[in-house]
Amino acid sequence: MIKKLLPYMKKYKWQAILSPIIMIVDVFGDILIPYLMSLIVDVGIANQDTEYILKIGLSMTLVALVATILGIYSTHLGATAGFGFAGEIRRDAYRKVQSFSSANLDKLPSSTLITRITNDCNTLGQVAMMTLRMAVRSPFLLLFALIMSYRVNPSLARVFLFVIPIMVLGTFLILKKVRPLFEKMQERVDGLNSVVQENLTGIRVVKSFNRQEYAEDKFKEKNDALQDTSLQAINLMVTMMPLMNLLIYGCILAVLWFGGHQVIEGTMKKGALISFITYITQILMAMMMLTMYFMQATRGAASAKRLIEVLETKADILSPEQALYQLEDGSVEFKNLCFSYPKSSELALKNINLFIASGETLGIIGSTGSAKTSLVQLIPRLYDATQGEVLVGGKNVKDYELKSLRDQVAFVLQANTLFSGTLRENMLWGDKEASDEKIRWALEKAQAWEFVKDYHDGLDHSVEQGGTNYSGGQRQRLSIARSLMKNPKIIILDDSTSAVDVATDAKIRKAFSQELAGITTIIIAQRISSVKDAKRILVLEEGEISALGTHDELLESSKVYKEIYASQQKGLAS
Repeated sequence: MIKKLLPYMKKYKWQAILSPIIMIVDVFGDILIPYLMSLIVDVGIANQDTEYILKIGLSMTLVALVATILGIYSTHLGATAGFGFAGEIRRDAYRKVQSFSSANLDKLPSSTLITRITNDCNTLGQVAMMTLRMAVRSPFLLLFALIMSYRVNPSLARVFLFVIPIMVLGTFLILKKVRPLFEKMQERVDGLNSVVQENLTGIRVVKSFNRQEYAEDKFKEKNDALQDTSLQAINLMVTMMPLMNLLIYGCILAVLWFGGHQVIEGTMKKGALISFITYITQILMAMMMLTMYFMQATRGAASAKRLIEVLETKADILSPEQALYQLEDGSVEFKNLCFSYPKSSELALKNINLFIASGETLGIIGSTGSAKTSLVQLIPRLYDATQGEVLVGGKNVKDYELKSLRDQVAFVLQANTLFSGTLRENMLWGDKEASDEKIRWALEKAQAWEFVKDYHDGLDHSVEQGGTNYSGGQRQRLSIARSLMKNPKIIILDDSTSAVDVATDAKIRKAFSQELAGITTIIIAQRISSVKDAKRILVLEEGEISALGTHDELLESSKVYKEIYASQQKGLAS
């Protein structure tokens, strides 16, 4: 994992190099201070030499001041490198997600991607910072303090032969048990995020069905699962503190006992005993910091594994090496097409053969689950065909550069998303260089200008997240306008006027037929009134072409179409 993630530190390599070097110098200061303190006691105080005491005391102050400044600077460098490293990974992971196909997103849903890009990246940043500081400081502090304690009194230093192995063994056993719990914790966070995202996105539905109690129970189930797993991990971790404290105080008591006897016997000086106890504290604190680091690193390893999974996920749909960048026209052809969704053995579309001429308007109708949306999603390569070919402008869609293909295919969904900001900013998604005149033109064609013109701030009118401050019909019309901003060769309206009244729907269809006649238009609809004026209407049934023809021809020849038409006419009559 280190080998795979280390390149993300390249931008911060100097901070990553300097931080541990400065930290090692800081450690020298910490090691020197107890030695200077022993000189004050054993030489200055013993000889009642005030000048010597002041001289060594000033040296201690200077060393402490320099060590503090170096420690602060090293911390700054470590934090810059650590969280900068995490920021680079987060940026690359987000960029990677943008390249994912719909099939990739089916495997890695948004809830887990949010957790990985936020929570896991933060954990990795903390671990990186600790690696540059704590993982460097603690071993050097441990090593130098052991050397100094051995120089002060080799016989007393033998106490570490018992203490250190016990601490290492205890740490190893606890980390072995806590690692799988950390991995489970991250999975629990995914589950909790999924519930929160689902319920907050659909909060209006929850309230309209008066299902707040059900939503709270569902949240409680996931929250309690995360809490239980977190407590299991924390309970294991907190057992380290009593063990560490027991060993630290036991070690100090043993040194005071044996060292005190040596002072009484005259084989050890008082200052040496004081410095030895300080070195004991430094050694055991270094061990404690190393233990804390390894615990956090264990959690970081779980986060790194999850992030690497995102970074190494290969996008199912990529541009070819010798890609085409220009569509000759807006014609679409399906040849012997079959399609099934990932992880499904059942074909959603079977043996589709269809040609749509450039500039033609094609209506698609069929019962729920007849794979209407599945068919049109293959045109901009949101998914790829399982068998057969999809041709656009006479060329296989797999031969085009993805951006060029999708720039020429506008897709308007039933539940299109508007982004927080202003109306103008949303329209500029279609053309970032567009003038206000072009935006107004698109809004007029989509029958959205009739309500936008009434806003006192016009195109600067605010849009809340998801466009919740607009009605369903307004959101659909704004989404259609945004798609028109692309000047596409093909536009797909996937039930995108379902929330629009019949009169407005008719105006939109009229604008498309008269003023946008050069654009190939594919209209998926539940209402026959939305497609009856199309040049041809495709009837899908269980993923297969049931019938194809004009409105009048289908009324004569298609049983499915006649049933849909009759049911809608009956509904209108009643």
